Amino acid sequence: MSQLGILEGKKHIHFMGIGGSGMFPLAQILHEMGFYLTGSDNNETETLDLVRKMGIPVYLGQRAENISGADLIVHTSAIMADNPEMIAARASGVPVLERKDLLGLVSSWYSDAICVCGTHGKTTTTAMTAQILHEWGNDFGCVIGGKLPIIGGSGRRGSSDIMVCEADEYVDTFLKLSPDTAVILNIDEDHLEYFKSLDNLINSFHKFASMATKRVIYNAGDKNTLRAVEGISPEKKISFGWSDTCDYYPANIRSSGLLTEFDVYRRGEKILSTAIHVPGRHNVLNAVAAIAASESVGVPNGTAAKGISEFKGALRRFEKIAEIGGVTICDDYAHHPAEIAATLKAAKELGFKRIIAVHQPFTYSRTYRLLNDFAAALSNADEAVLTEIMGSREKNTYNIYSADLAAVTPNCTLTPTFPECVAYLKDHARPGDLIITLGCGDIYKVAKELAKELANGADM
Repeated sequence: MSQLGILEGKKHIHFMGIGGSGMFPLAQILHEMGFYLTGSDNNETETLDLVRKMGIPVYLGQRAENISGADLIVHTSAIMADNPEMIAARASGVPVLERKDLLGLVSSWYSDAICVCGTHGKTTTTAMTAQILHEWGNDFGCVIGGKLPIIGGSGRRGSSDIMVCEADEYVDTFLKLSPDTAVILNIDEDHLEYFKSLDNLINSFHKFASMATKRVIYNAGDKNTLRAVEGISPEKKISFGWSDTCDYYPANIRSSGLLTEFDVYRRGEKILSTAIHVPGRHNVLNAVAAIAASESVGVPNGTAAKGISEFKGALRRFEKIAEIGGVTICDDYAHHPAEIAATLKAAKELGFKRIIAVHQPFTYSRTYRLLNDFAAALSNADEAVLTEIMGSREKNTYNIYSADLAAVTPNCTLTPTFPECVAYLKDHARPGDLIITLGCGDIYKVAKELAKELANGADM
């Protein structure tokens, strides 16, 4: 079969949920390859604006007629079986492909596919690696779950044999990939509505690590990751972590505001000095993983050091939206308690008078299972503000609401809708505050609207 697989001979490909963080990079890649694309989604987002600027027609709202003319239909796992567009797709006789299968096909086109997995830090580490490859001048391919300014989005085909790909464990998506290098950042309890137990989750990571044809780069300081790489050939294993017993580790870490400088050692020998412009010790470790991955495909140390120092963050990763009247507004994709805690702990080191965490919980199952963990994570802020849960791919069979989380979270205010949230924040913001929106849904709209409201108020 042709390397194109199911794409062979196809002319018009329709993307259901084209604005999703997993779909957009694939749309960019197929658009670059010359396929005619159409797409649909339910909510206006900045991503849909980018899709339209590429010349791709987008239908708002998912209806049966949207698939007209398509000879291949791609959908996300979030599209439910009773979705009218999905029902029409299944009845059309046209091939229907889930996003993870298309991603698996794309990853198979490269002989040096670096696939970055882990419960936390995937997007940042993938984006850091892409920044290094860009600095190297390699015409790499990539699929990133967030937007990286230097590539104008999240995905690119490239012409080399190297790609870097964010490898998501959700519904075992990463087991569809063709990893040459598997990078495992960490493993934490998540998506248990699918995996059912931590043991099953670790086992999936082990399967993924076993699929790597060349090497497994893993966090030796994470006990669940260590379980996942048990039985992997020692010749393939490359460790990173905080300890000097790891193959790669940082040392001499110096932080000032958003800047953190550090050295990187390989097996006891200093190989480079660099700096990151994104806060938090966890991002130092992400950078070390990216350096180890890029060095494994031939990137010189000096290039890796410069690439990391040029990295200013993927969009929606502690992204500064505005600073108005002494109020700083940022946005972050954190949606798991461990991610929220890490982001807020990093924020606390930046010298703000108050930190106000604005969180949109994502999925009923995660909120239900990790309710007390979310409360503990949000308590790292001086004040928490909650909007209603974004259910996405789920129905609320758990009978869980943001009010339940607000009830167990200290100094917490519930503002169910975005307009209520913006109005509350505008009334309560004070000079010296950091207001940071947190979540993987569309909570970033609150940050953008608040910036507008505060700017309008400042002009009056």
